[in-house]
Amino acid sequence: MKIAIASGKGGTGKTTLSTNLASFLAETDNVVLVDLDVEEPNSGLFLKGEKISEEERFKMIPEWNKDACTLCGECQKVCNFHAVIQLGTMILVFPELCHSCYACSELCPTQALPMKQKKIGDLSHFKTNNLDFIESRLMIGEEQAVPLIKQTINYVDLYFEKHIKIFDSPPGTSCPVIEAVKDADFVILITEPTPFGLNDLKLAVETVREIGNKFGVVINRYGIGNNDVIEYCNSENIPIIAKIPNSREIAELYSKGQLLYEKIPEVAEELKQIKTYIFNEVKGGVQ
Repeated sequence: MKIAIASGKGGTGKTTLSTNLASFLAETDNVVLVDLDVEEPNSGLFLKGEKISEEERFKMIPEWNKDACTLCGECQKVCNFHAVIQLGTMILVFPELCHSCYACSELCPTQALPMKQKKIGDLSHFKTNNLDFIESRLMIGEEQAVPLIKQTINYVDLYFEKHIKIFDSPPGTSCPVIEAVKDADFVILITEPTPFGLNDLKLAVETVREIGNKFGVVINRYGIGNNDVIEYCNSENIPIIAKIPNSREIAELYSKGQLLYEKIPEVAEELKQIKTYIFNEVKGGVQ
């Protein structure tokens, strides 16, 4: 079971919900929490565990072999991302634009563009009791998050087939988010009851509907703002599966890197509601 936690904007509480829900579920089930916000992963600030492994991650990019090249220009023609261009008597490769599609390399008549590894980041695996935590971190200066997100999900699928998987997704509605949520069994869209929260929730709803995911909404900081988010969800027949209250105590615990449900009964109760809804919706009521 794959549960992705996403939102249309940053700062709505994805990491708060991801870490608390994963830890809560891990009290009774085997759970893996995966931080897919690879440009700025921070789930690890709230989880303590033993590091099991750390691996370098790479993508493949072409490397021009001047001696083998006949300057036919075929590589430039087949590259849809303008990562390979011919400039006079030179072939220039832009690694930041390369999508590792292999077209230039495979279609070069003289094999003048062999694919080479380029490091893009690191993947770390931590464990504590029933909870495994996977964190991937993109190298500074890397332009593309999607290849590392894809490799991280493949790692999780390979080693955690029978676990409940919680994906802490990147913010927004761009390519990294789509890669993170496209194969999820259920997507939790977390928002806040403010005009900004509603605007970005609508964008997120459009995205997951286009992909075809089942989804529901969790309202964070419930008690501030207005009822526009609730009215929107009701009008669109979107289930609101939990409301996490706005409180100073929650903010203080969060700022100290502590989990909420262990000390705030209201949060634990909302997590129970989320668990019940997800298990009934995704697993047909089998708990």
